[in-house]
Amino acid sequence: MPPLVSILMPAYNAELWLADSLASALNQTWKNIEVIVVDDGSIDHTLAVARQFAAPNVKIIHQTNQGQSATENRALAEAQGEWIQYLDADDLLAPDKIERQLQQMGEQPGRIVAAGEWARFYKSPEEAQFKPQLLWADFQPIDWLLTAWHHHLMMHGAAWLIPRPVIEAAGKWDERLSLINDFDYFSRILLASEGVHFCWGARSYYRSGITNSLSKRKTAAAWQSAFLSLSKGTENLLQHEDSPRSRQVCANLFQRFIYEVYPDVPDLQEQAALRVQKLGGATEQPIGGPLFQGATKVLGWQRAKLLQQLLYQGGYQKLALGWKLQKFFSQHELLKWQKF
Repeated sequence: MPPLVSILMPAYNAELWLADSLASALNQTWKNIEVIVVDDGSIDHTLAVARQFAAPNVKIIHQTNQGQSATENRALAEAQGEWIQYLDADDLLAPDKIERQLQQMGEQPGRIVAAGEWARFYKSPEEAQFKPQLLWADFQPIDWLLTAWHHHLMMHGAAWLIPRPVIEAAGKWDERLSLINDFDYFSRILLASEGVHFCWGARSYYRSGITNSLSKRKTAAAWQSAFLSLSKGTENLLQHEDSPRSRQVCANLFQRFIYEVYPDVPDLQEQAALRVQKLGGATEQPIGGPLFQGATKVLGWQRAKLLQQLLYQGGYQKLALGWKLQKFFSQHELLKWQKF
């Protein structure tokens, strides 16, 4: 009997995309699958859409709203598969994604995690461009994390295919976390494994541009979640390797967090700065386009970011393509903002 693969789908207010995501799961060329959809108290028609796909190998669960991490745990508790495939309710799998990974990995689950090609799209998966990056290779777990964190890279959840022994060793999703909850969880997955095998041709599609997505929430509670997840993820790594290279990468992550949240949540900025100091200092520089970098040279990065926010509020996105904004950011004009 070929191994069973459990495809786990948390869903919240995903009525616009869920049918396509479910279809991509059910159209897998690897036929021994089960699909578990957990509707997390959606207030749209997500549950009704999911129920249209009810079948012996499709389980639909409804719960009161508890957050994504709790929803992932509920789906995982129901899963019977020897392999686990995560799939957000707005993302897609290529029809042969799972079969390709199992063919390359060997069907019997060990402790190697399978990765695969992935690309972003906004409206149609035909937009996706699969461009190789540094993470598209085989890695030892610590090297994968250091490479990803140092180069600001990611591999979205649907790209992975995870053997059951690794899932059990890594533990559950932390239900306190919302924003970047996967930073903690997948660091534990990788560190519980014996390595990553990259499977060429095993493709998944990451939908971007959803205005109300979890990743775009920037409330104080969301930033608290992000800081806690960063703290847990870096601690996970340092427990396995506390070295100059790992401490430098971790310090830079906290410095990047400071750049991103400023001027909000000053208490978290202070905590992050203490982490940077404890880890030996950061080398990370603020990231931004030419206009932001020019403003940073004149004003410093804090004032440049405040200026950037003002411009966004005043219609920066419309002006960004025009020559007037280039003129506005001339050194002569920037100097007028030094009192800002």
